[in-house]
Amino acid sequence: MLKLHKAVILTISLMVILLLAITACGGAQPAAKITPAPTKAAATPAAAQATPTTVKAAATPVAAKPTATQVATKPTTTTTETKPTVAAPKATPAALKPAAAEEFMAQMAKDKTLGDILTDAKGMTLYTFKNDKPNESTCDAACAKTWPPVVVADEKAKLTTAAGITGKLGVIERKDHSYQVTYNEMPLYRYAEDTKPGEAKGENLNGLWHVVSSSAMGLTEPTMAGGKIALLLPESKTARYETADRPYFEAKFKELCADCEIIYNNANQDANTKLSQDEAALTNGAKVLVLDPVDSAAAAVIANKAKAQGVPVIAYDRLILNSPSVNYYISFDNKKVGELQAQSLMDELNKLGKKNPQIVMINGSPTDNNAKLFKEGALSVFDPLVKAKKLTLAKEYDTPDWSPDQAQNEMQQALTALGNKVDGVYAANDGTASGAIAAMKAAGLKTLPPVTGQDAELAAVQRILEGEQYMTVYKAIKPEAEAAAQLAYDLFSKTTVPATMTEGKTVNNGKMDVPSVLLAPVAVTKSNIKDTIVKDKFWTVEQICTTEYASACKVVKLE
Repeated sequence: MLKLHKAVILTISLMVILLLAITACGGAQPAAKITPAPTKAAATPAAAQATPTTVKAAATPVAAKPTATQVATKPTTTTTETKPTVAAPKATPAALKPAAAEEFMAQMAKDKTLGDILTDAKGMTLYTFKNDKPNESTCDAACAKTWPPVVVADEKAKLTTAAGITGKLGVIERKDHSYQVTYNEMPLYRYAEDTKPGEAKGENLNGLWHVVSSSAMGLTEPTMAGGKIALLLPESKTARYETADRPYFEAKFKELCADCEIIYNNANQDANTKLSQDEAALTNGAKVLVLDPVDSAAAAVIANKAKAQGVPVIAYDRLILNSPSVNYYISFDNKKVGELQAQSLMDELNKLGKKNPQIVMINGSPTDNNAKLFKEGALSVFDPLVKAKKLTLAKEYDTPDWSPDQAQNEMQQALTALGNKVDGVYAANDGTASGAIAAMKAAGLKTLPPVTGQDAELAAVQRILEGEQYMTVYKAIKPEAEAAAQLAYDLFSKTTVPATMTEGKTVNNGKMDVPSVLLAPVAVTKSNIKDTIVKDKFWTVEQICTTEYASACKVVKLE
């Protein structure tokens, strides 16, 4: 009996040693609690005799026939799944581990701020690196961990693009002999911080990394969503800006980019206010400035600042002078405007039989480059006549801020100096014309001389019908404003501006030849109001022919 107890104790000890050995070899599971064999089993000699065989077999656990105790601890599972090997290196995050795929597909996604951008088939944003060269990546080592290259298995990988993308995909071999996808020859990357489709956290990072936008994609119909542009107008004394330029521009731009925001300001002819408003537009994130300056020379500061921030500038209606930072200029042929005014005035004076007529010249604001051009155009007609003694230019004034009140004061001075003997008045626009007419009425002139104007303001058209003002220059503001909106959108969306927009025309601003859209002005008198202003729906018959002007409208069959 003593021998049997010793055998049982020996068996248990050997089993403990065996389990400790298994654990030391890296067993993944904790050692099971060892329960001694029941006393009943110990009384069976056959069971006792089988024990040494099991212990010997423990040296080869897989082949051993388990005892009841071994079944409880399952030592074979632990041994086969765990090996004493060197620890594996830390796994690289999936975002940093480029997958060498057999094929690659580029598609488009719409970003609220950036518009249409290039992504992979899973919607992850794709980027290009400013320091790269065509078909050459300069991003490797640490750079490539943050900006994993888009890689494929080899140069024969299948490359496809979604509908609407006309750019070309390609493959280049990198320094590490992997194969990277390119778009229009520029290597493509993902950004490790973009963890889900649609994110574009890397856009403009350090000014070096950029998403592939709609213009770079070569989209057949590029669209942009979101973002800001600014329409910055100079004054409200000239009625056209609030009644025509602004609504026409805004309607067209919203048609092109419904989700865009238009920052709008009118400086009310104050140069300091204008500069503050223009700077505020840049600060508030405008991506394009459509700028009509109060002071054409002072506006150069804003244009230069905008260029430094990568913001394109369109000089609207008035040229920005002495700046190399103006992208486009859109206006009318302003010398032609002055020529039309002067020639119309001389034609009417000739019809009236005036010999060597005496006229007063009331020009626009001295800070407005357009006023300078109007004057140059007018003097190109007047000067030869003055030299030939067929015209007397009795008085000439420049009118600060285009103020009608100031024009009235100037005309009063001229009438006093000339004893009310004035045969005609060259007024640079309809506002200055209204001031001149008011002065002549106040001076008691029974018959008003011919007076020119510009802008086809409603009040001016009505004065023309009544015979108080002779003519105005109609500038089709709708096509001007809509062309400016289209230009602004093209620059905003980085779309190539078609050559037909400018037809190769430029205007020199003292620093550069500015690509220019120049529209044709039209002289309007009582005889062609219907065929110009009304036909273009600039003003309707109902707007023009109110009760006060109904009889005058009937005379010219404007009804």
